[in-house]
Amino acid sequence: MDSKNKLALFDLDGTLFNTNDVNYFAYKEALENFGFKFEREYWYKNCIGRHYKDFLADINITDEKILKEIHRLKKQCYKNYLKYAKENQHLFEIIELIRPVYYVALVTTASKKNVEDILNTFGKIQTFDKIFTQEDVTKMKPAPEGYLKAMTYFNIAPKDTIIFEDSEAGLEAAKLSGAFYYKVFKFNDFIE
Repeated sequence: MDSKNKLALFDLDGTLFNTNDVNYFAYKEALENFGFKFEREYWYKNCIGRHYKDFLADINITDEKILKEIHRLKKQCYKNYLKYAKENQHLFEIIELIRPVYYVALVTTASKKNVEDILNTFGKIQTFDKIFTQEDVTKMKPAPEGYLKAMTYFNIAPKDTIIFEDSEAGLEAAKLSGAFYYKVFKFNDFIE
């Protein structure tokens, strides 16, 4: 690693990309394999920004084996719906502008597979110095674990770290990390 002394951390879903429909259609397809109907309106009102185990529990899916299989199927289906993803071009331009001064990392609760699928599709995998996914943490957002791991990895203090987030859980994680943070407002609204 070079000798930068600042760190910029970015969330994926809702911050760098609008993936609402990508995730909806992938979960819909996965759930249909178990006989569940999954309505788009329900997804938009109750699921976005939440961990899959939480929103699936709301529709009475709590069996750990079934949850894992639904999540496996969702990750498998995800790439089939990437045509619905939309890139936050402004934020990617900001990343390029700050790159000479900041390490740039992605911190997301998305799976490694889905992260690689979307970043490869949009040609953005090389944008980040490091990527932290759900497989890298034991506690999901709103716990700050992912952000704290990133700061530890780069040996950068919270006072020298900025975080870009959109969801309430992500913003709470950013706040708890002690870093500076910025809310990405209305990104999803601008591109729907």
